[in-house]
Amino acid sequence: MTEIPASAARAAGETRVVFSRIWRRLREATGIGSFTPSQMAVLSRLDRGGPATMSSLAAAERVRPQSMSATLAVIEQHGLIKREPDPADGRRQIVSLTGTGEQAILGWRRQREEWLVSALTEHYTEAERQKILEAMALLDRLSDL
Repeated sequence: MTEIPASAARAAGETRVVFSRIWRRLREATGIGSFTPSQMAVLSRLDRGGPATMSSLAAAERVRPQSMSATLAVIEQHGLIKREPDPADGRRQIVSLTGTGEQAILGWRRQREEWLVSALTEHYTEAERQKILEAMALLDRLSDL
């Protein structure tokens, strides 16, 4: 077995911790704390990928259809999604964002961006922001693996 470099183990741990902290701060800044990470992942997936069936959402999120059904029920209660019969197969439903859901996601995205811009402007120098940009390029490569 190949020995794991100490720097790789440390970078992995610190990356996970930092991203978790930043995500919590972003959730606080936007008031999306009432939604679970699973619910936010589904909303994000619908925003990026468009309408989908419940089974395709469950597969994409790697959860059972019953769990996805519960997740969708909560989101639907907030008026952020709608379900309509699949024209190709009436037994299935197509899940999509409502206008309210689209506006909520745009608002949350704008609030997160504003918080980040403000924090980076007020607490970091230009040289530090450049280092962050360099680190983001490296982390983006990690997301492609």
